[in-house]
Amino acid sequence: MTIHIRAALQKDLPQLDELMFQLHHHHHESCPDFFKTPEEIEQEKSIARYLDSPECLVYVAIDASDSIIGFVTGHFCELVSTVSKAIPMGNIDELFVVPEYRNSGVAEQLLVKIEQTLVDYGVQQIFVEVWDFNQAARSLYNKLGFASHIHWLRKSVI
Repeated sequence: MTIHIRAALQKDLPQLDELMFQLHHHHHESCPDFFKTPEEIEQEKSIARYLDSPECLVYVAIDASDSIIGFVTGHFCELVSTVSKAIPMGNIDELFVVPEYRNSGVAEQLLVKIEQTLVDYGVQQIFVEVWDFNQAARSLYNKLGFASHIHWLRKSVI
């Protein structure tokens, strides 16, 4: 299978918006008590905002028929905290691969590409948040060298 990774273009927006919708649908189905529906998120979480921002990155995976089969988004920032040292960092925000291409290396290729770009721009660390229910993503990130550095704990009191 031949997959090509490239920077997203404005002409990709309709396909990217559909994939983002699928991503949020998956999250909502997995945890409806915590995730909004994709319809509720649609306007506030558009990939167009990423394409318009110089601090943001969007890469797409293209198959042999020139269809977008996955994407990754991320951005540059500086970690500033009252307790830790400031460091230039990158953040991976969204990663999605259409179901029929999962477990074929597409997500890994997307992550390798965005990581290389972030490194080229001088980041020292890359962060990603992964929900506990998403075991496949957690396994992938662990395989690529990501490790837990903080634990968020939650307790419902109502």
